[in-house]
Amino acid sequence: MRARKVVIPKAGGYEQLRVENLNQVSPGSGEVRVATQAIGVNYADCVIRMGLYASAKEYVGWPITPGFEFAGTVDAVGEGVTDLAPGDRVFGVTRFGGYATHVVVPRHQVFSLPSKLTMEQAAGFPAVFLTAYYALFELAHPRPGMNVLVHSAAGGVGSALLQLGRIAGCRMVGVVGGTHKVEAARALGADVVIDKSREDLWKAAEAASPKGYEVVLDANGPSTLKDSYRHLASPGKLVIYGFHSMLPRTGGKPNYAKLAWDWLRTPRFDPLTLTNDNTSVLAFNLSYLFEQRFVLEDSMARLLAWVEEGKVVSPKVTTFKLDDVAQAHQALESGTTVGKLVLVP
Repeated sequence: MRARKVVIPKAGGYEQLRVENLNQVSPGSGEVRVATQAIGVNYADCVIRMGLYASAKEYVGWPITPGFEFAGTVDAVGEGVTDLAPGDRVFGVTRFGGYATHVVVPRHQVFSLPSKLTMEQAAGFPAVFLTAYYALFELAHPRPGMNVLVHSAAGGVGSALLQLGRIAGCRMVGVVGGTHKVEAARALGADVVIDKSREDLWKAAEAASPKGYEVVLDANGPSTLKDSYRHLASPGKLVIYGFHSMLPRTGGKPNYAKLAWDWLRTPRFDPLTLTNDNTSVLAFNLSYLFEQRFVLEDSMARLLAWVEEGKVVSPKVTTFKLDDVAQAHQALESGTTVGKLVLVP
């Protein structure tokens, strides 16, 4: 197979996604090269394309190949790697560069393919489940019986949060944006599903948990952040991991006037108010955590154990050819998809 990669030469719309030839690089000491068979697509990849992803500017700049996760077979190993060999079926994470037929990463960022996951499922597993795990277990520290509100509950991270919250013994309330997503959220562990396309989100949230929520998980940004905070219990934690509502659902290019307005209306959380309300606001970006080996090794060990036990299932997967990467981005930005999107080289 000809080695290829997706390259974004500069910020812009779908037209900036270009498939080019890839000059393969031999793995260095402690590294592994994987011939990919499936590549996960995340909303962060769309934000990278628009030129709005801070860590992409910090670590790479232009041109850039997006992509945080992949699955495939080991193609070559570097010096010091003795527990993997060419032909081994693996999946893993990379800080950018994933939209390619071949990926070189440090050994600790690669994991053996679980028997219960296909290549496509595995490629869409790490980013969403590591995000969900870090948000819930490292930041929120859930306890049995807690009321937890999850926005975008039928999406990749949302569906992972529902499952992990169920494992933690929490009462999970999921918010979805369309009627076709209700059953998916319920099947993944939501005790209550709020369809905000048909009912008032916050009235329904209050009815589902009149005393508020011990944990609210929100990647929407200014469209919901203020109300998410208002609906915390005491004590309560708001965990933020994205700002999707600031970005376009059609057209593929940001509206800078809207970005400025949304920035102005994004709530600022005052420490005195937080103290008096007995609440916390927590936030993170997974791309800054890949070098923290405990995040990968400890988290993935628990996640894969739950996969083998049948407690965690991969989200529904929709595949696109690598050459159709623009269509994948367009579909993801539309907000109509369920589960994960995956590119197949």
